[in-house]
Parts: sequence; C-alpha cells; structure tokens
Amino acid sequence: MQDLESGRWDDVRVFLAAYRHKSLGAAAARVGVDTSTMSRRLTAFEDAIGKRLFERSRSGLVPTRAAELVLVAAEAMESAYARIARDVSGVTATAEGVVRITADPGVSEFFVAPALARLRSLHPNIDVELDTTVRALDLTRQEADLALRSTEPRGADLLITKLASARWVVAAAPALAKTLGTVSSWSPLPWITWDRDFSSFAPARWLAKIAPDAKIALRTSNFSSQLTAAAAGLGVGLFPEPFVHVRGLTVVRPSRGLASTLNALPEGGVWLVGHRALRDVPRVAAVWEFLTEELRRALRAS
Repeated sequence: MQDLESGRWDDVRVFLAAYRHKSLGAAAARVGVDTSTMSRRLTAFEDAIGKRLFERSRSGLVPTRAAELVLVAAEAMESAYARIARDVSGVTATAEGVVRITADPGVSEFFVAPALARLRSLHPNIDVELDTTVRALDLTRQEADLALRSTEPRGADLLITKLASARWVVAAAPALAKTLGTVSSWSPLPWITWDRDFSSFAPARWLAKIAPDAKIALRTSNFSSQLTAAAAGLGVGLFPEPFVHVRGLTVVRPSRGLASTLNALPEGGVWLVGHRALRDVPRVAAVWEFLTEELRRALRAS
C-alpha cells in the first residue's frame, strides 16, 4: 500500500463521484475532467488504497466491499472539508438574512438578549427574531431556526449541543438568606413557585412532594417574575444556578438532615438545538457558532 498521506482531497472527490454516479463519464463530468483522466486518477487512488474499489463493466462501475468501507471515511472527509470551507469563508462572507430563535423567557432575558449587540457587530447583515413564548416551537415544522431548551430534546432530524449544566438550588435575596440562616425545614419558608398550570414542572413537583404544606408567597407562570420577586426579598425559590448568580441571589443553606432532600432536585441544563437541514446555511451556522461560544461562556461564568 502506498503512503496515503501523500494523497490529496481531489483523489477522495474522484472516488466519491465514481461511487455516486457509477459511471466514469458521469463522474468525470461531475469532477470536471475528461473520462481518461478520471479513469487514471481512480486507478491511482485504488493503488494508494491497495484495494480494488470498483469492478469495471459495460454497464458502469460496480462498488466492491472495499469501496463500501472507504465510503464512510471519504464522506467524513467531505463533511470536514465543507466545514472548513464554511468556517474560513462562507459564514463571514455570506451570513445574511433572518434567523428565528426560540428560547425560554429567562434564558432570553438574561443570556440571549444581552448577547445580541455583539452578534450584530460580528454579523451586521443578520436580523434576529427572538420568540420567548413558553410553548416549545417545532423546528421540524420550521417554526424557528434555532432553539434554546432547558430540557434535553429528542429528534432524529435535530442537531443538539449542551451548552451548560444547570443544577437547581433553593435561593433568596442575600438579606433574607442571612436572616433564615441554616434551614431545618422547608415548609415554613415563604415560597415563590409556579402556578397551578405548571404543577407538573419538575421544580413544582419537588416542592409539592418535599413540603406539601409549604407557605406560598407567590405563584406565577412567569420565570422572570419569580426571579425579580426573589431578588426583592419576597421569598425563596427554586432556580437554576446561572440565574441565581446573574440576579445576585444567595443559596439557602439547609441543615445536615435536610440536605439529602436536595438530591431529588432536577439536574437541568441549557441545550442549543437546530434542524440538521439548516446547519450549514450560512446565516444559521453563524448564529449557531456565536451562541455556542457566547452562551457557554456566559452560563459557566454565572
């Protein structure tokens, strides 16, 4: 077998064209060479591999078992090459148009909206539409281009990346947390929680199970209102850690006997989601890469 490190990407393009078109003539036209050159380069690639990749017949090219094995690596190289080309030119040169982002109200207010000015400075031709409704928009139906989720999504056509973990904690305004000191029971605390429409939400279920007779200071379906009320000293609430830090709240200290109840708190996070078919569209790719870098840094710093 010859040294494959001396091979070129063009040789892989020749192989892929031959595999996909099953004809020297059609493959040659795709690559932009004549048929004799195509045949010669394909043979040279086979020599470099050390395996016969195609059986030549009057009906065309018939891939061998070796070709099927080479195909996986060749397509991976093709994808990487396209990504490199996009990164060095496509995103910065042609990233323009509208990108629709959907995110939870809290993530939108405290992390996405503050980052949009920098996105605008990097990509002035991209216009953002930010949807903050509680309802999860369906990316497979093109209701949005990108989504930020607080629960891990599922979907065969979705690309998903986790930006940060976000453990839920009991927190309050610093003065109230200091007054409470070490807490030996959750029930007597003035709680800020979700209204009954969100009773199935994991934090609401935790409170109902751990402290069914809890004193409720506020019920609301608005997460930002919960944070604002907590920061004003109204009561304690369950919040993901990044929001605790960004709003200047303090984690409430439980007693040793109460600490074990925190193990039942949900382990959350923030996931960036996009449709596979849109990932390499320049405007979407630009915003995907920006949000990945910017929010990962902001969430982990919080």
